[in-house]
Amino acid sequence: MRGLYFEKTLTLRHDLPEPEPKANEALIKLRLAGICHTDLELTRGYMGFTGVLGHEFVGETLADYGSFAAGTRVVGEINVACGVCDFCLANVPSQCRNRVTLGIDRYDGVFADRFRLPVRNLYAVPETISDEAAVFVEPLAAALQIPELVPIAPSQRVVLLGAGKLGLLAAQVLRQLGCELVVVARRARPIGLLEKWQISYVDARRADWLDRIGRRSAHVVVDCTGNAEGFASALEIVRPRGTVVLKSTYSGLPNADLTRVVVDEIKVIGSRCGPFSAAIRLLEKRLIDVESLIEAIYPLEDSLAAFEHASSSGVLKVLLRP
Repeated sequence: MRGLYFEKTLTLRHDLPEPEPKANEALIKLRLAGICHTDLELTRGYMGFTGVLGHEFVGETLADYGSFAAGTRVVGEINVACGVCDFCLANVPSQCRNRVTLGIDRYDGVFADRFRLPVRNLYAVPETISDEAAVFVEPLAAALQIPELVPIAPSQRVVLLGAGKLGLLAAQVLRQLGCELVVVARRARPIGLLEKWQISYVDARRADWLDRIGRRSAHVVVDCTGNAEGFASALEIVRPRGTVVLKSTYSGLPNADLTRVVVDEIKVIGSRCGPFSAAIRLLEKRLIDVESLIEAIYPLEDSLAAFEHASSSGVLKVLLRP
């Protein structure tokens, strides 16, 4: 079986063993997968991962699994939880104390011809949603976790840092809330999309972008930059007693003025995985434009070239199709 395998270096292997689903796991054939920022960070040492990469996918079941008939198109949550710890019993499997994570932590991912995932993690994809849209369910759900964790009122000012793949999804989610939203972007293509969606932005290529945003002006700042400087910038923009939401995974440790967090009583909230059912509903109702984010689609056989493309500065979503 083919699969994009990482063990200190990234290789496309043709000799991987077939996945062997455990009890209550499904065997899934890949239809389409997305390369995200976390995948790139894993190849730079994040989490010390070894195995098949990938966690954003749409696939089809290869047998009957409960309510999922063979051939059902599915997407799936990435956290493989134990089901018995205190977080699982409290219905918070994303924070399971014994979890492993699809394509990220001790569980092979989806950049392969076939892969396995617990049946309870799966969601059927409605016929009205294309593969090219369905592959965005996981990152869109992650964007939806922002308002799940932080109450955002229509009267509040929200600044989003980083108009990359996740940032552009988060911007569209936040726009639905009616808040005064400003996105900090620095590249032509994301700026073009923000203009198309009529979302206000400030061009970070301007030397005075921070002054144009306004220091200590935002009730909520969302950091989707994916770099350590994003947190420091967020602390410049958030008002006293405001909230900073971190949506970035960092391979290194960010440097930030934590004294400012204490003195100004700033809330710092980490935000990770989110509600799949809501993401599917938004895509079904065409309330979120995801297909405009697609930069290129590569065959799995050319996945090394796809990763090189995805790691280029300013590139949006690169997809893999078997």
